[in-house]
Amino acid sequence: PGPRNYSWRSDRPASLMWVEALDEGNYHAKEMQFHDQVYRLDAPFAGDPVPFIATEKRFQGIMWGNDNLAILMEGLSKSRVRVTHTFNPADPQASLKKLWELNSDDRYSNPGFPATAPNAWGRSVLLTADKGRSLYLSGPGASPEGDRPFVDKYDLKTGMTTRLWRSEAPYYETVSEFLDPARGLLLTVRQSVTEVPNYYIRDLKKGTLKQVTKFENPYPLLAGVHKELVTYKRRDGVDLSFTLYLPAGYDRTKDGPLPTILWAYPREFNDPSMAGQVSGSPYTFTRISPSSVLVYVTQGYAVLNDASFPIVGVGDQEPNDTFVEQLVANAEAAINKAAEMGVTDPKRVAVSGHSYGAFMTAHLLSHSRLFAAGIARSGAYNRTLTPFGFQSERRSFWENPELYLVMSPFTHATKVKDPLLLIHGMADDNQGTFPIQSERYYAALKGAGAVTRLVLLPHEAHGYSARESLLHMHWEYLRWLDKYVKNKK
Repeated sequence: PGPRNYSWRSDRPASLMWVEALDEGNYHAKEMQFHDQVYRLDAPFAGDPVPFIATEKRFQGIMWGNDNLAILMEGLSKSRVRVTHTFNPADPQASLKKLWELNSDDRYSNPGFPATAPNAWGRSVLLTADKGRSLYLSGPGASPEGDRPFVDKYDLKTGMTTRLWRSEAPYYETVSEFLDPARGLLLTVRQSVTEVPNYYIRDLKKGTLKQVTKFENPYPLLAGVHKELVTYKRRDGVDLSFTLYLPAGYDRTKDGPLPTILWAYPREFNDPSMAGQVSGSPYTFTRISPSSVLVYVTQGYAVLNDASFPIVGVGDQEPNDTFVEQLVANAEAAINKAAEMGVTDPKRVAVSGHSYGAFMTAHLLSHSRLFAAGIARSGAYNRTLTPFGFQSERRSFWENPELYLVMSPFTHATKVKDPLLLIHGMADDNQGTFPIQSERYYAALKGAGAVTRLVLLPHEAHGYSARESLLHMHWEYLRWLDKYVKNKK
């Protein structure tokens, strides 16, 4: 309840907008047509606010265009439904027209996002064509073959879509700016497995491409690293995928199966078909962040990066009702696929993750013996310390205390039989992952006789920034991996 989502109207010099719930914040409390009300207050902000537009679902945003056009987005987090409308700001409620209604998890059906351009006040407004009759849409273009970004033109009157351009293999190309839509000029970023991302000017009408920058490879040590998008199925038929990285010069026939690191982050879904949709592209250049596990491919490890770990709830069942079972099934499927390919030694696999991925790591070591070791970074291990929900879980501890206990790795500390390294920033101010989470979990593991180590990084928050912290983190990783995975006895 109360005002929220304060913002300025982009197509006006000084109009303040905000939203208030009409249902006191409880969407399912009673039947009613409208649940959120958007208000407007113009400069000099002395009068009463004016009701502007109401939404049947939860308000998610407005993209402003001009005097005649704006886009309204509304949806519900639990059902993942997202509805997009156009409207005329002069008569918003009466002119509301639905463009599309989608499940926000359905990446394959995503029509793209309307392109914008700065107006006279330097604010982003809708970029239109054909005298305001069409929009430009741009999106990642998710597909079973991976992401293939695109640009479409959408006719607002007929609803017809015209494909103007799509990224083609073996390149991954994204739109950075619409330089001159009338002339078909785009500023794009183009890359491949072997080519560093660089800026280009793409002329859609002439079909030409002109390189603007010539950045060089910042990671010469990763040259020759093998990258491959791998798809497979969970035992219940859910489609999964991971991106496989193998050391440069590796020959699976001569070198045999490798010690392996699986990196993942669980996500909740309400539809199995969407849970298995492929994410990412096999044609991107291998870039690494300072804390990435991809650096270990230079140390003789195979890396199963961004492995799919969907947690699916169907019908009346919530995803977390079978969280542990699905977690183990995801891990089992990934290891089996990598072992089947001949690149992974199934007895020498480590699992690692950050935040909710650390939570996942602790659970996998509690409820399976699939891994030789685990490394968990900045996780939450006692769900009673997040009693009003976590991730997409909306039930509180008092509504379902058994769920919170089952989903707390702390509860299962006595089941951990394989080495588990915990890393946490001492200044972690993320609401669900205060340092006490790792401190108390470590104490429980140690008391239960587990092989464990707790590393606290001074002055670091939820993510790690200092050079000293990052280098020390990698030292801890390699020490743990080499001892308990690569050279496992």
